[in-house]
Amino acid sequence: MKNGMIECSVCHSKLVSPSPKSISRAYDRHRSKVSSKQRALNVLLVGGDCVLVGLQPILVFMSKVDGRFKFSPISVNFLTEVAKVIFAIVMLIFQARRQKVGEKPLLSISTFIQAARNNVLLAVPALLYAINNYLKFIMQLYFNPATVKMLSNLKVLVIAVLLKVIMRRRFSVIQWEALALLLIGITINQLKSFPEGSSALGLPVTTGAYVYTFVFVTVPSLASVFNEYALKSQYETSIYLQNLFLYGYGAIFNFLGILGSAIFKGPGSFDILEGHSKATMLLICNNAAQGILSSFFFKYADTILKKYSSTVATIFTGIASAVMFGHTLTINFMLGISVVFISMHQFFSPLAKAKDDQQNGVLERMNVQDSHRSRDSSFINMAAGANEE
Repeated sequence: MKNGMIECSVCHSKLVSPSPKSISRAYDRHRSKVSSKQRALNVLLVGGDCVLVGLQPILVFMSKVDGRFKFSPISVNFLTEVAKVIFAIVMLIFQARRQKVGEKPLLSISTFIQAARNNVLLAVPALLYAINNYLKFIMQLYFNPATVKMLSNLKVLVIAVLLKVIMRRRFSVIQWEALALLLIGITINQLKSFPEGSSALGLPVTTGAYVYTFVFVTVPSLASVFNEYALKSQYETSIYLQNLFLYGYGAIFNFLGILGSAIFKGPGSFDILEGHSKATMLLICNNAAQGILSSFFFKYADTILKKYSSTVATIFTGIASAVMFGHTLTINFMLGISVVFISMHQFFSPLAKAKDDQQNGVLERMNVQDSHRSRDSSFINMAAGANEE
């Protein structure tokens, strides 16, 4: 890319580099004419995410020995990234074999180098995800588990603000209210787990705690938004090729974390497979599947839908716990479910989108202009073909 221009890999013509605003408008236009296949994909994404997120706490519980972990959490993160890299390579090979004659080969060196240059931004969310995985354990030193869940709810509004700032995403007033309802619904659901007699939601008033809280909320939110932006900005690049870069960066950052741990704790901590069992292997596979599914969310759907999906998964986990283990469902849980589903219906309702008249007008004008351009280009192509004959 030079002077804000990019070169097409096929015809080598110069094109204007996409800006955050153009990416947002292109996605909004794509979303305004969602097909039945896209709706089916969204349903499959949400359903798969609910199953995987619901299984995670069960697998984490099974991985404990005498109430603690025998393995290094960094090694789990590294092995998860390696599993995702292997999956991306296998799918790339499978996709390359199904390519039609005349298409640019996916596995050529030139394609790989150019894609690596165009998708270098994926290193940013990979680094942020690696940092976030470590923060999950550090937060336990400052807050009780209930408070950690409570603070994680703030990611909903932080993600929405970052989408508006970074990707120029537009939300109507009704959609902002729906996000606020989502925050309220999750909070009501988790109030039941606060310890009795705790004050200020169990928050210790120390400077370090507030710093970790800010980082704990901001880092994963930035990672999700930058991931969506990086994937959508190179929309024509294969999702599996993009995943290969994203997970490759993630594996490198986590391996550096293992090396750092070995330097401070001694060579004994460098054993990546130490303390792992069948349960931890299942946990690694589950985490890898969640990461792969998230990339499809970010490229073909959006971060907000992913957040709603994770919330619904938490609700299903609570219901499954009541059915399988006899856990009681409190009134807070039932009220939280009601508010969350009202929020979801309100956010994705066509009525909420119809309020943004200015955006709809811009999209309609863009569609008309594109239609005229396509007709003009078709006429030019016909004339060129006639001249050749």
